[in-house]
Amino acid sequence: MEAMYYTNYGRDRVRCELCYQNCSIGRGRRGFCRNRENRRGKLITLVYGKPSAINIDPIEKEPQHHMLPGTNMLCIGTAGCNFRCRHCHNWHLSQRSIEEIGSYQAHTPQEIVDAAVQLELQTISATYNEPTVFYEYLLDIAKLAKAARINVLWHSNGYMKPEPLAELLQYTDSVTIDLKGFSQRAYDNSSATLEPVLETLKTIHASKAWLEIVNLVIPTINDSAEEIREMCQWIKKQLSEEVPLHFSRFFPNYRLRNIAPTPVETLESARDIAREAGLHYVTLGNVPGHTYNSTFCPKCDEILIRRVHFAVTENRIREGKCASCQHPIPGIWSRT
Repeated sequence: MEAMYYTNYGRDRVRCELCYQNCSIGRGRRGFCRNRENRRGKLITLVYGKPSAINIDPIEKEPQHHMLPGTNMLCIGTAGCNFRCRHCHNWHLSQRSIEEIGSYQAHTPQEIVDAAVQLELQTISATYNEPTVFYEYLLDIAKLAKAARINVLWHSNGYMKPEPLAELLQYTDSVTIDLKGFSQRAYDNSSATLEPVLETLKTIHASKAWLEIVNLVIPTINDSAEEIREMCQWIKKQLSEEVPLHFSRFFPNYRLRNIAPTPVETLESARDIAREAGLHYVTLGNVPGHTYNSTFCPKCDEILIRRVHFAVTENRIREGKCASCQHPIPGIWSRT
């Protein structure tokens, strides 16, 4: 299938305009993501209708904590990514081509939406690898999903360019963005740059889509108190104190096995810094059973949603408000 968002500038060479890698692709070659190939001056997407992962997961796994808590979602992913994160825990999907890992039998966008309807799932999520690199497939699924009153969620590194981002957001209910850190050092670990991600965050927040941010805290790479404080202050100033922030624990993986897991105390300190910066909803991930897996009311400090890892054991939000003090809690609490 022909890809969207590219320019042919002669001699059978094309420039992909989908993400900030800005790939210039010669005839017969592929872009950085491995998924977009120049065939005689036409850019082709190689993964349309070819999911390499399909699962039913709890929405808390995304993580999304202010969207339909306790429900399951239909998750899809393909091959490839436009980042090269050395710590990627889905590297077997994201760091390989479609030929290397294969796919399930072809599934059209309509078949994906029909499956969600038949399974009585309220949400379809594009996740596992990077949704940007299967943009056309996701966009068509999202359009059909909205017509079927199915919520659309995607989990991204935030490197999509403004024009394709704006188009996709028209059919999006919620987005989780991985903010790798708040320094170029953190993004060197992923072969990318920070500034475009910050612009993406502002664009999503200004749209009608609900936004949550996850920050994987990696010792020696992005765990300094100064960097975490600067990041939290930016979120409050440029976005809102009501944007949920998830600090997740790092474990050695893929090509970053020489660093020990994040100390739980580091995550707790990061949460303290975020709360001191004025952020209202800050949780800890990859620490099953920790008190701060749960969401607390910023006004009365009572537990709003009690979680044990990905399981919701209590939900005390009533019609978008804290059951104890009636403070309004932003999020998506009912089906669209």
